[in-house]
Amino acid sequence: MPLELLLALVVGGISGIAVLLHLTGRSRQAVLTAGSARSAWLRHFPNDCVTKVLPAASGQAALVLTEGGIGLLWAFGADTVGRPLAAARVRETASGLRFEFNDFSAPGLSLSLPDGERRQWLELINTRAEAA
Repeated sequence: MPLELLLALVVGGISGIAVLLHLTGRSRQAVLTAGSARSAWLRHFPNDCVTKVLPAASGQAALVLTEGGIGLLWAFGADTVGRPLAAARVRETASGLRFEFNDFSAPGLSLSLPDGERRQWLELINTRAEAA
């Protein structure tokens, strides 16, 4: 088989899969509610006991309070990423919060949060950090 034909088949196949995923809605950004965030957290950390979930107003992130500590869950395309905040550094920015994880797979995250929500999240994070 000529290389040009093989290249065309590969490019066409990959493009077709991308279009099919987009048309079926699989490329939509995940929106987190209290229920979906709880389910997603338990998918990442099945042994945790979730006590409270605070989704952001934007639906792009949620603070998850567990018996073992506090964690952050955020939308990453159609999927989610979750990290405990025990070893994370959290600082306030002009538009929200900046989370610095000690993890090469998720080095940092900036979240845009309204002022009231930002203060509420910082208070919860700092209270849990002091209790630990």
